[in-house]
Amino acid sequence: MNFTPKQIVTELDKYIVGQSKAKKAVAVALRNRYRRSQLPAEVRDEITPKNIVMSGPTGVGKTEIARRLAKLVGAPFVKVEATKYTEVGYVGRDVESMIRDLVEVAVRMVKDKKKKEVENKVMPIVENKLVDALFQNRRVTTVDVNRDVLFEELRSGKCEDEIVEVVVLDAPKPMMSLGGSEINLGSMFEGLAPQKHKKKKMTVKHARENLLQEESEKIIDMDNVNEEAITLAEEQGIIFIDEIDKIIGKSQATGSADVSREGVQRDILPIVEGSTVPTKYGNVKTDFILFVAAGAFQISKMEDMIPELQGRFPIRVHLESLKKEEFKKILSTPKNAVTLQYSNLLKVDNINLVFKEDALDEIAEMAENENETSEDLGARRLHTIMEALLEDVSFNATGEHPMLDVIIDRNYVKSVFKDRRMTFDMTKYVL
Repeated sequence: MNFTPKQIVTELDKYIVGQSKAKKAVAVALRNRYRRSQLPAEVRDEITPKNIVMSGPTGVGKTEIARRLAKLVGAPFVKVEATKYTEVGYVGRDVESMIRDLVEVAVRMVKDKKKKEVENKVMPIVENKLVDALFQNRRVTTVDVNRDVLFEELRSGKCEDEIVEVVVLDAPKPMMSLGGSEINLGSMFEGLAPQKHKKKKMTVKHARENLLQEESEKIIDMDNVNEEAITLAEEQGIIFIDEIDKIIGKSQATGSADVSREGVQRDILPIVEGSTVPTKYGNVKTDFILFVAAGAFQISKMEDMIPELQGRFPIRVHLESLKKEEFKKILSTPKNAVTLQYSNLLKVDNINLVFKEDALDEIAEMAENENETSEDLGARRLHTIMEALLEDVSFNATGEHPMLDVIIDRNYVKSVFKDRRMTFDMTKYVL
């Protein structure tokens, strides 16, 4: 999608409050990808993405910025934890698995797109199979069953929850892990034996999904899907490496030895720098994948990373701790605002939550104070407060009563957190 940097920031503002520097940095990085794609091939190959590293406390929006960015442009995106990787020679996940994960996401995206393209072509086949299943169901109780009537009922959605028996493809066994490497037992013998089918009982809705998947895959050319997915991952893929500060060895931050952590940095280096990683879909070049790293950097600093890795993340952004004004905006402004989430949940049980302005002020002030006097949890602190605030309301809501308005104002918030506020106020005087 062709978004300008300002449009990207505007879209991010719908979900993430504040952090304008970080938003600006990722918006420019994303726009540069579009600019690069418009250049001639010989020039394009010389321009690599400028990777970003973000620092700041937990819960201030580092992960959310990267996730929303990928969703905005429909790019393959994976979030990985740097702490899950181990140096070559140790038991655990190797760093190349992040590229394999990215390609899996890209393959799924391309397959979904192709399935939508052929859906109209395979739908008549799927409908015939569903009508056959419905016909067998109705014959048990009714002698005279009209197939035309069944078609009408199926297309009008009248029998979505009816249980039918259909023949579907027997899915391969799930992945299992042996010594850190993942093996799909089903796919190992895929070419040696014919695919098995089995009868399965499910609702018409689920049967349609399963049959659509199966019939679509018969038409789709998987070789083309794999090629397209690899290109998509190489040119538009985004990998978010979280907790990168946790792989900075103590030898760098405090002077003691910790070889494994520094080894993980050295293993990540060629991936970020640009290398070729073999996957089951083909070789993937990592030269043009955008890497966004993030960490709290409380014990260590960015400068404690090995110099070569520092050089691969030229754009550095610091995200500030959230203040009362930001907390208040988070409670009410974004599309996925915390208060809106709880209101929607409780409407199911006939409770209409109404948050007054003074209540939002009080909650925001509490979140700021608690983050200052204990651990800084960022916006996650609001979930802790909101759960405690609405515990009684959630517990007593049954849905067996008519719609009730529950007013949440400053006095209500103070009464719920009377003891809690006193505890945090006392911490100011503890030396």
